[in-house]
Amino acid sequence: MAEAERIIDTPDADDAGGKTAVAAERPVGRRKILALFTVAVVAYLLDLGSKLLVVAKLEYHEPVKILGNALELTVIRNPGAAFGVGTAYTVIFTIIAAAVIVVIARLARKLYSLPWAIALGLLLGGALGNLTDRIFRSPGVFEGAVVDFIAPAHFAVFNLADSAITCGGILVVLLSFRGLDPDGRIHRN
Repeated sequence: MAEAERIIDTPDADDAGGKTAVAAERPVGRRKILALFTVAVVAYLLDLGSKLLVVAKLEYHEPVKILGNALELTVIRNPGAAFGVGTAYTVIFTIIAAAVIVVIARLARKLYSLPWAIALGLLLGGALGNLTDRIFRSPGVFEGAVVDFIAPAHFAVFNLADSAITCGGILVVLLSFRGLDPDGRIHRN
């Protein structure tokens, strides 16, 4: 099989002793786990801090207008997903967020790409931010409503965790289209 045609993670039939070509293709360098967790912690703390601040200063008050009518800060409690969809399924969204965190933690062991570390860190920080609300905010554990407060005109109200998740998701799509794998390898199809 030609080198360019070899499928990643498949054994090379010509290897002596049954060793696979995968060992030779593994990336060199350090894993990017620290970068992933640094981005996740920063995203999480920014989300948590902003929610604590807006709940303390803005809840039960008139919205604060920024940029005229283009953007305002107002506190709403969202028990559902994006755009208020699925308000009766708060427990399901809690389970999904926990599953995303577990998947990212497992991917971290094979992470050698800095762009993937940033993307997954954003996803992890955002998922942790909204999961914290779902666990610790009223009406109760696993049923808590997420605090949303950024309200652009003619758009849904969201928070910094939602922004981190969206940016991380877009970055994952772009990296996938470019052929960059989390382990640092590039594949072309």
